[in-house]
Amino acid sequence: MSEIPTTMPAVAYRKSLPVDDAESLVDVTLSVPQPGPRDLLVRVEAIAVNPVDYKVRQNNDPGGETKVLGWDAAGTVVAVGDEVEAFKAGDEVFYAGAIDRPGTNALFHTVDERIVGHKPTTLSFSEAAALPLTSLTAWEGLFEHLGLRDGALEKSGTLLVTAAAGGVGAMVAQLARALTSLTVIGTASRPETTEFARRMGVSHVVDHRKPLAPQVTQAAPGGVDFVFSTAGTDQNLAAYADILKPFGRLVAIDDFGPVEIGLLKSKSISFHWEFMFTRSLHRTPDQATQRHILNRIARLVDAKILTTTATTDLGTINAEHLREAHRLLESGKAIGKVTLTGF
Repeated sequence: MSEIPTTMPAVAYRKSLPVDDAESLVDVTLSVPQPGPRDLLVRVEAIAVNPVDYKVRQNNDPGGETKVLGWDAAGTVVAVGDEVEAFKAGDEVFYAGAIDRPGTNALFHTVDERIVGHKPTTLSFSEAAALPLTSLTAWEGLFEHLGLRDGALEKSGTLLVTAAAGGVGAMVAQLARALTSLTVIGTASRPETTEFARRMGVSHVVDHRKPLAPQVTQAAPGGVDFVFSTAGTDQNLAAYADILKPFGRLVAIDDFGPVEIGLLKSKSISFHWEFMFTRSLHRTPDQATQRHILNRIARLVDAKILTTTATTDLGTINAEHLREAHRLLESGKAIGKVTLTGF
């Protein structure tokens, strides 16, 4: 393996600016980071962009300090820390990183081995980079918070997932179709998003631009057992309370202000948060759960049970292309996942 350089290209931001400002994301040269005891040093081959990228850029002004964004990545391990157990140099990996560490929009990146999986062998780096953050979010939401069991095909019922053509929604639909017997209802609003949602595993599509409850009731007259809310939770909470069955479960991942949670009380509906970064942010004892989930996702992909949600690759990893990616996600019109490949 070639010698590791001392500096590397990266894309960073120094001030919270509108995405159309050329300084909102800039090309920089940084020192190559050194891996800690449990870290991998990864040569980043491809990245994917998520709403968290532009939300951090918009809402966390670094005051002139150079900050690198980016979480989803796929690449090759080039060095390992002294206490690393599960990986070696040369391994191909994919992961979603940690929100409190420098991001993946750089040629080399350090990441704790416990939140890294072995890359699916049947996917390219860009196809693999599309999967980690959304797969972890979908898996934790379904199997940890909503209480479903992986492979519990005897468990029938109905799941509603909002924005089913988005990155998380598409993975929720795929996992529910592959590993449960749930009927999946998904929301979408355009012909192209409706088609993508159906391809991902949605049986019934309802329009999230129209009142939700009447449409869902038509598709599931008896109500739904589970709701995976990826967007609009505050606007839709009353509808969720209406359509969820008694003792139903609701998991949400979006950001919103105060809501009238009492709407859920009469049916004993449980509300759950899913935040994929919780384990790494709080250094929980079970961080390695995310490695196991990613390895399971990789096996399912290689078995042709799951597929990548990568739909748009915007070219090499640089500031211009990343601004284009942020702009697309900010528009709310992205389908699946947006990736960038190589430096």
